[in-house]
Amino acid sequence: MGGGDQKPPSSSSNEKEKEKEKEIILCLLPWPPQRDVLDEIERKHPRVEIRYEFRPVVVDGIPDDLIKDVTILVTLRQLPDPVAAPRLKYVHIFSAGINQLYETPIWKQTTIPFTNSSGVHAPQIAEWVALQILSASHKQKLLLEWQRKHEWGRAAEMGEIRDAVRQRIGILGYGAIGRQAARIAQALGMEILAYTAHPRPTPASKKHTGYTVPGTGDDSGTLPLEWYSGLSTPSLHTFLSQSLDILLIAVPLTPQTQHFLSAPEFAILAKRKAFIVNIARGAIVNQDDLIQALKRGDLRGAALDVTEPEPLGRESELWEMENVVVSPHVSGVGSAYFERAFEILDINLGRIEEGRGLVNLVDRGRGY
Repeated sequence: MGGGDQKPPSSSSNEKEKEKEKEIILCLLPWPPQRDVLDEIERKHPRVEIRYEFRPVVVDGIPDDLIKDVTILVTLRQLPDPVAAPRLKYVHIFSAGINQLYETPIWKQTTIPFTNSSGVHAPQIAEWVALQILSASHKQKLLLEWQRKHEWGRAAEMGEIRDAVRQRIGILGYGAIGRQAARIAQALGMEILAYTAHPRPTPASKKHTGYTVPGTGDDSGTLPLEWYSGLSTPSLHTFLSQSLDILLIAVPLTPQTQHFLSAPEFAILAKRKAFIVNIARGAIVNQDDLIQALKRGDLRGAALDVTEPEPLGRESELWEMENVVVSPHVSGVGSAYFERAFEILDINLGRIEEGRGLVNLVDRGRGY
């Protein structure tokens, strides 16, 4: 019979075929592994092998022998030379912002898809935002100073105390963080105004399509009373002119948003002496112009988890301003970060197996 002399594949060839089909995931991260999280991914996806490299100090480059057979890379910022990673087909970035990738060869010279970890730290960042707004409104700095001095202060010395009800918060960037901040703001009685790069005229367009921690955020996009959009100066000024009491900056840093907020924008916000909260990137704000606006009393204050540069220079005037809080880019730190960031990878492994699109896929054209 035709083909009767053909032999079944040898065990060694079977092994090679299985090895070829395996997804080799290399994790290069500055945090120790949480084995229970990684083991669960391997249990759910039998074809996956996870190799974890704990690198407390982030250095550029990846040794060729470490990346040569890797198909999926999980990293904060370390990326290989594309030539050294012939099997690489997907990169998951362990942060929400990806501006650190723009000049890398693998970003510029390949079409390998990238996903980010947007959404994993939305709850803790939104809590930090609420903390700063309430601390400023209720003069927490002054209260702590009185306590430090063992001084029983008088209410008359506190100045105006205004609660959150009917304050208007403008959220510049209505992604996962902005939506969770909106959820908290609404619970406090605030009026929410959203601003996005592109119009969202329909209910479908207002929906959030990225990763969301279950039970949080505003997936339907129904919380804002008003919605504005655009990347031009006039469209931004229209948004800022809506009598905002608070401005939350939550947009990604792109060439279009570099110094998006400068002296003209602060002049508009001065009409209500707005309070500025920046949890995005320091370079979105012209910091010198912000300092001048604060010194003139044009703004009620600022809470800055990000600055330009980072670390903020010891000589910066921001450190000493009574109406400013500076924190070292830590608003997103939380014990759930690792598990949630790997949950995105887990979801996408399932989508790859099903031939579906990736969650949190980065758009190279938009830069986020």
